Amino acid sequence: MATETSPRPRSATPSTIPQKRPMNLDDEQHIPAVSSPLNPDAPTSRARKAPAREQREKKESLKKREAKGVDSTRSSTPDTQTNIKKSRKVEKPPDIVRPVRYYTKPPSPSDFDAPRQPLFNPILTKGNHEFNECFEHISNKKAFRYTNCIADPGFPSSRWFRQTDAEPFQPRFSFQEASSHILFDSTGRSITTEKGFRMARANVCAREGRWYYECKILSGVKPPTHDPSLTQQDSSSSSGGHVRLGWARREASLDTPVGFDAYSYGLRDVSGQKVHLSRPKDFAPSNDSFCEGDVIGLELTLPSLALHRKVVEGSYNKAVDVSDDLDPHPAAEAPEIVRDRVPIRYKGVVYFEQFEYSSAKDLEDLMNPAPSLSNAAVAAKDAAATAPPNPNHPSVPLRTLPFSSIKVYKNGKVLGTPFTDLFAFLPLASKAATQQGARDGIDDGMLGYFPAISVFRGGAAEINFGPDFWCPPSDLAAADGVDGEDADDDVPMDGNAIAMAPKDPKTRKQHSHGKNSRLRGMGERYVEQIAEDIVYDLIDEVDFWMLDAIENPDAAAADGAASQKARSASTAAGMETVEGLTQLGGGGGEIKEIVQEEE
Repeated sequence: MATETSPRPRSATPSTIPQKRPMNLDDEQHIPAVSSPLNPDAPTSRARKAPAREQREKKESLKKREAKGVDSTRSSTPDTQTNIKKSRKVEKPPDIVRPVRYYTKPPSPSDFDAPRQPLFNPILTKGNHEFNECFEHISNKKAFRYTNCIADPGFPSSRWFRQTDAEPFQPRFSFQEASSHILFDSTGRSITTEKGFRMARANVCAREGRWYYECKILSGVKPPTHDPSLTQQDSSSSSGGHVRLGWARREASLDTPVGFDAYSYGLRDVSGQKVHLSRPKDFAPSNDSFCEGDVIGLELTLPSLALHRKVVEGSYNKAVDVSDDLDPHPAAEAPEIVRDRVPIRYKGVVYFEQFEYSSAKDLEDLMNPAPSLSNAAVAAKDAAATAPPNPNHPSVPLRTLPFSSIKVYKNGKVLGTPFTDLFAFLPLASKAATQQGARDGIDDGMLGYFPAISVFRGGAAEINFGPDFWCPPSDLAAADGVDGEDADDDVPMDGNAIAMAPKDPKTRKQHSHGKNSRLRGMGERYVEQIAEDIVYDLIDEVDFWMLDAIENPDAAAADGAASQKARSASTAAGMETVEGLTQLGGGGGEIKEIVQEEE
């Protein structure tokens, strides 16, 4: 008989029902406590980030509100509209970079006359050229640059002055951009000196395109003789001085030869060597010297300003920017040209004074053959900083211009291309002067490469900017043949225009190029530069007049009527109305007061 099994004792019923354990975020996501091959990041994923606390608005206490007399009941209610306005981010309009206006004395009657030519004192004669000492004029200093100006009743908002030039009115050497030991002829196109190497720059610069000028050596290395016992070194030792020629920027020192630093590229007359950073090197196969009577032509090629800005802004890409883009489509906006300048008097002549650009330390370090300790430390830290100059260099002054070069001709024949990848010159490649009030990143429209000649102890040279060149290259002659007298004639806009097109393929290709793509003489650039100065003066006047109209409309309207009256009166009755100009001119905009002293 089977035994009856007794039932299992039942556990006691708990007195309270256990509550459900709240599940945290990890339980909801079913994340295991330990890692596994399928979930190796379990420990890190279980970590929870604390939620960011909302920023609470700080309110004043009740006592402070009662002390200010503010109703506590009304102030306790948050102002929704105020909070919405505070939460909105107000975007400021972009700052417009404009020239600084200076408060100056009213112009005197003599300020309305054209600036006089500097006085000449004859010193010596070489051949058919009489060289004079130039005095009674101002010269550019280390941190300041000077240009001629004249008072004009049509520019009241610009404080009555605009830019002009002194005689002779032609492309030539600048009397301000020359060393004090340089002697000029009456035309300003020939120079010499009795001192060591001194430099003179032209009054016209190249900023983009292809440009050409010539230099004839009037006194220098003697031509080689047929005496086999005399070497080229013996011939050069009995020379009448030395001449160096090339292209230079405004930062180049005037008391040094061309090619002394990173701001100029020069050629020696001895052996025809190229010189840059004071390091002469051979580039022509013959290594012939530039002797008296030789005509040396220099062709400069610069990319477009649009590509130039890409380089200095750091957006240049070699794979994308594969062309110099010398003839781009017209841009919607022109570049900003800002000229901070003030009229001053010097020996009875009025000049514009403005800050000059200063040399950059990175370019000065290139003159050192061995790096200093500080440069070595930087090189160990950052190898890119010690890279050779290139368009994408970390340092803006060490960036170079792609598609830029200098080609050399001797008596009309090509010698070679000694220089390529020239240094960029637009800001910030050109640094502002370390003076109070100087602004960095400003382009005044005269940054570029200038024709430059340096002479040494009796060396003399004459410069030619065209259009009648002594030994023009073939490209320049072809361009003159196409774009000469017939270029100004009207071309019929019909089928006859096709028949008038050049038959020669080379001529047709040259004719299809834009003005920047073809080779031109620096004399054409001088005409363009005058037009640019006129446009910049008008833009500044309109800009200042608009500032006056915004701040004081009545005064601006009175200025316009008074300036028109003064212009008409000055034309009819001379400068008798100059005293009335003191009552004209509003004061809108930022105007800085200066004190002028007659020197």
